[in-house]
Amino acid sequence: MKTSLLAIALTATALAGSAADAQSKGDWTFGLGLGYVSPKSDNGTLAGAESHVGDNARPTLTFEYFFADNWGVEVLGALPFKHNINIDGVGKADTLQLPPVVSLQYHFVNSSTVTPFLGAGLNYTTFWDTDDSVSGDIKLEDSWGLALHAGLDYALTDHSAIRTDVRWIDIDTKVKSDSLGDLGTAHIDPWVFGISYIWKF
Repeated sequence: MKTSLLAIALTATALAGSAADAQSKGDWTFGLGLGYVSPKSDNGTLAGAESHVGDNARPTLTFEYFFADNWGVEVLGALPFKHNINIDGVGKADTLQLPPVVSLQYHFVNSSTVTPFLGAGLNYTTFWDTDDSVSGDIKLEDSWGLALHAGLDYALTDHSAIRTDVRWIDIDTKVKSDSLGDLGTAHIDPWVFGISYIWKF
């Protein structure tokens, strides 16, 4: 899965052309879709044991404003993701999280119906409603981190497209318990795979 971002980036470079602008200054886009969050396989040591964070999928939405031709600022939102956390030999937990992302993006100039883009930005992830069988009072601290983004827009009309994309998000959260103290840091660092319908205004 870690090759997905590189593959899309290389495709983006290969498809870049020199025809009309992909997006013009002052344009807005709005997208509705589905995001699949897949944390990395090794999520760190919690309470002295290896931990594993499960996958989850939820509806997503995006807004993007083009402050210059082909350059946009995008905001990603979603319904809360729910993740199961297994701590080997110790217990289990589940938590809700929201990982909004703000990204600066470049949409390549391209003469075909396929427009690639690349972006990078900042993620803020907040966790709440955590239930666990370890101590009954586990909490996950909020996280700030880098986010990378790449994708392809497949034009349907002048004002709509289907988007496929992938993100990598740096999410590290300190895990604490009121009764047991500091349990360690969960390194989630997920790949987020998405598909959405995009409207251009």
